[in-house]
Amino acid sequence: MDYKAYYQDKTILVTGGCGAIGSNLVRALAEHQPRLIVVLDDLSSSKLWNLPNDPKVLFVQGSIADELMLKRVYLEKPDIVFHLAAFFANQNSVDYPERDLEVNGLGTLRLLEYAAMNRTSKFVFASSGCAIYGKENPLPFREEFVSMHLTTPYQITKMLGELYCNFFWHHHGLAIVKPRFFNSYGPGEVPGQYRNVIPNFIYWALQGKPLVITGTGKETRDFTWVGDINDGLLRAGAMPQAVGEEFNLASGTEVEIGYLAELVMQLTGSTAGVRYGQRRVWDTKSRLVASVEKAHRLIGYTPTSMPFEEGLRQTVEWVKANWQRIEQDAAFTPGVSSANRTVMR
Repeated sequence: MDYKAYYQDKTILVTGGCGAIGSNLVRALAEHQPRLIVVLDDLSSSKLWNLPNDPKVLFVQGSIADELMLKRVYLEKPDIVFHLAAFFANQNSVDYPERDLEVNGLGTLRLLEYAAMNRTSKFVFASSGCAIYGKENPLPFREEFVSMHLTTPYQITKMLGELYCNFFWHHHGLAIVKPRFFNSYGPGEVPGQYRNVIPNFIYWALQGKPLVITGTGKETRDFTWVGDINDGLLRAGAMPQAVGEEFNLASGTEVEIGYLAELVMQLTGSTAGVRYGQRRVWDTKSRLVASVEKAHRLIGYTPTSMPFEEGLRQTVEWVKANWQRIEQDAAFTPGVSSANRTVMR
């Protein structure tokens, strides 16, 4: 199946389309002659300048929990929904659990309701393998092993989103797909207090400040190039065999956080070194790596487009090229220690 041709003449709704994954997905979709791409984003953790300037892209600023905004975007009768918007991420949800439930729980439910009412052909929900697999799960993480012992509200509401998707599939016949992301990285993510480790490491290194590792540095993560994530999303949205399924979108390899810090310092020329802070209570997984066998079998997903070192170099170059905007927009709360600014999601 020519999965990219599937999007020709389609109207596509991308929630969270100004974020790192969303903005790259919008760029990829725009290459395949859609009729219209509608982006709904409240800009709470993303920037409008990240969105491509394209006549096929319609931007609507608003929350997925706001029914008025949902009525506005569904006036365009989207054929496909890519639901990427979320109240991100673990520490943010620990600090603001009610807001997490409102956005990630109620917002997802309302999006599903409108998709069912408007007979949307496909609903792709961005789940999180970093969230719903428990620390007791064997490595590599496989789709059949999930945990009910979750440690943050964000993890709980990602699980809730999958369960709501299942309900709408079984009860309403809405064609849903549930890709589970692992540690996406690449151009497009602005650093901040509740952002991921890679953009924050790059930001602090370019400022000549030490990189704070909350742990020993031996912890591992499955860092996945954003281009691979988006290729998986395009396949998931187009291929009928993905309907009703959950599957990992990951690199299938482990990278130690200490090694990541060394690479960032090399690529930025930083000599400030590293410091070690205490791991968060909720951070119970010392290792993360996913199996991508199911995604490969179902949709032909193969994460081979970018070696980690080269992807990190391109990410550093993107930060440098956008430094003036990033320095202005990086969202850190004054008085919060740098140890609390790195999210090893």
